[in-house]
Amino acid sequence: MEFDFVIIGAGSAGCALANRLSANKNFSVALIEAGGSDRNPWIHIPVGYFKTMGNPKTDWCYQTQNDPGLNGRKIPWPRGRVLGGSSSINGLLYVRGQAEDFNHWRQLGNTGWAWDDVLPYFKRSETWKGDGDLDPARGKTGPLSVSPTRLKREIVDKWVDAAVNAGYRRNPDYNGSDQEGVGYFQLTLEKGRRCSSAVAYLKPARKRKNLTVITNAHAEKILIKNNHAYGVQINIKGQSKTVNARCEVILSAGAIGSPQILMLSGVGDAKELKKHEIPVEKNLPGVGKNLQDHLQARPVFKTNLPTMNTEINNLIKQGLIALQYGLTQSGPMTMAASLGTGFLKTDPMLETPDIQFHIQPWSAIKPPKELHKFSAFTASVLQLRPESTGHLELKSADWREHPKIHPNYLATRLDQNTIVKGINIARKIAQFEPLKSNIIEEVIPGKDVAPDDYEATLKWARDTSVTIYHPTGTCKMGQDKMAVVDERLRVRGINGLRVADCSIMPVITSGNTNAPAIMIGEKLSDMILEDAA
Repeated sequence: MEFDFVIIGAGSAGCALANRLSANKNFSVALIEAGGSDRNPWIHIPVGYFKTMGNPKTDWCYQTQNDPGLNGRKIPWPRGRVLGGSSSINGLLYVRGQAEDFNHWRQLGNTGWAWDDVLPYFKRSETWKGDGDLDPARGKTGPLSVSPTRLKREIVDKWVDAAVNAGYRRNPDYNGSDQEGVGYFQLTLEKGRRCSSAVAYLKPARKRKNLTVITNAHAEKILIKNNHAYGVQINIKGQSKTVNARCEVILSAGAIGSPQILMLSGVGDAKELKKHEIPVEKNLPGVGKNLQDHLQARPVFKTNLPTMNTEINNLIKQGLIALQYGLTQSGPMTMAASLGTGFLKTDPMLETPDIQFHIQPWSAIKPPKELHKFSAFTASVLQLRPESTGHLELKSADWREHPKIHPNYLATRLDQNTIVKGINIARKIAQFEPLKSNIIEEVIPGKDVAPDDYEATLKWARDTSVTIYHPTGTCKMGQDKMAVVDERLRVRGINGLRVADCSIMPVITSGNTNAPAIMIGEKLSDMILEDAA
């Protein structure tokens, strides 16, 4: 098999690339996905993440190594393994990030990645379904449907009002000109169904004769000769096959998959590759390094108001909810992973927010499953710009083995201080009306962890915090010796090979990462077509 462009990974960026490149009839495109099709109905029902996360048919089911920052715990790291990638199993939350994030990328030497450079691609990707006049920063003709939260819950309304009474401002559009404030999330949702990257970009392009989608095909390695990538070796049902690329190979396998495939192909730290007897094609010590993620602490409050814990606690209620969705595509089954949000500052002297809240009208013993039997809500809080960085390493040269993931959470004093301050802000907001009178008790951290006890609060964070599913940075873009790709996402020293996913982020963005991943795919498609002209 031979094509002009071969894309490895049909995730958020890969689907966008496949659509935009195949729109040019002069080029043939192959899109290779290790997972299967997205026919599973739970993918398209918004609350389906309860079923798809942890399911090996749709989730890679990665797990970290024991992490010192989490007091030696290992935690699950779900990533999508299906058409649409993580956009098919995520919580549907749409966050671009701050303009300052991308201006920082530009200040690091990455020409073309400032906010003014990437905003047109955010706009091109979306159709904003919000009410009222369209903000000039929002798109209106893109393939990705982005909607305001229509489903509301009283407990979340009261949290937002309490946050305002605590001194934080209301913000109706955190994806507009200013991120700071509290409000409701925006969702990748269309008529009560998930709008994944596969739905938005791949589905409309599937009938094109110049686009070939190959599912259940695991990339073993990229084929490289004389510093030029000329194809991909894939495995289908135990058989190795070669897919050749006349022009370029584009790696879009995500922040875990992309560096792993590069290392298996001989691109990475030469010392580490030699340990596994992998022939070195290019010594790039930054491959797999610079790993960043958002770590969430999850305070839980028992309430006298109804929440999902009690709304779905028997089969009759569940049946009625399913019937409502089946008839009207509305109701609790359209609920995203979180409803309310807040982008806040732990210090008023900061220029931009440094923490984010995910307010969930439910609580769980083991998120997102095993709900508490009493009515409660979760005020999850995370640090937007962690200093701590981790790394990935190969377990072996076997492509079937997951790499070792070392997140290195809470390794710096700034990160420790920020998570403690964020937890204290969650507790502070709970003391304001109209929320306070509806809280029966703080379940966790609880009375045994005093708000003014820094060490106890930090210990609780280390003992209980989990990922909020935003791994980035492991093939970072830049000019320094640890950079893996340049500003046009070309792998340094290897011709005909680029990377397009969240692994290219030099620094993690301030918020959920699906929207930036799609933007990266959109932007690279233009660069590839410019270079091919």
